[in-house]
Amino acid sequence: MTMSHTKTVCVFCGSSFGTSESFSSFATELGKLMASKNWGLVYGGGSTGLMGAVARSVAGNNGYVHGVIPESLVSKERKSSTQLNEELKASVDNHNGVTPIDEFGKTTVVRDMHTRKKLMGQEADAFIALPGGYGTLEEIMEVITWSQLGIHGKPIIFANVDGFYDDLLSFIKGAIEKGFISAKNGEIFKVASTPQEVLELVERYEIPDGRFNLKWEES
Repeated sequence: MTMSHTKTVCVFCGSSFGTSESFSSFATELGKLMASKNWGLVYGGGSTGLMGAVARSVAGNNGYVHGVIPESLVSKERKSSTQLNEELKASVDNHNGVTPIDEFGKTTVVRDMHTRKKLMGQEADAFIALPGGYGTLEEIMEVITWSQLGIHGKPIIFANVDGFYDDLLSFIKGAIEKGFISAKNGEIFKVASTPQEVLELVERYEIPDGRFNLKWEES
């Protein structure tokens, strides 16, 4: 039976496993630790790669899991029966949108990527980026920008597994040095190298000064 959760964490990550077993091991341990703290997971809804690893780990330890996936990606990021794929797609046509999946909790099928990110962002109390590709990078950079603009003040953590994000972090450091990102806004996100450190940084996160103090209306 799934435990009630005190916090929901959005995890962005790849639908592939990558070339190192450390990536999936990190995702699995992170999911286990999240569930042990009664933290729920909202994620991109896939059952493949690191997506599947973290979701399976949270769910397997009686944690809350909510996957949000665009209709067009169901067949690519979910390895399930043809009947289940058809049921997921039908839920969009019927405007239901939520289909229970025993292994992962529940899945919400949406029409596009924008809706996916909006729903995940609304539910999340914190954001974590595990290793991934274009999609993962786009998603984590968007929530960093949202924080910079004052849309939210939620913790944002890079899980820098085996130095995966070293080059990106070097780029951001260079952008700060060249005057495109303020030093204060460089503190919007934190960097962890272990699953335990990820959770600790979420708990200790403090909103940095220097972000834009803008007023945003709910759409």
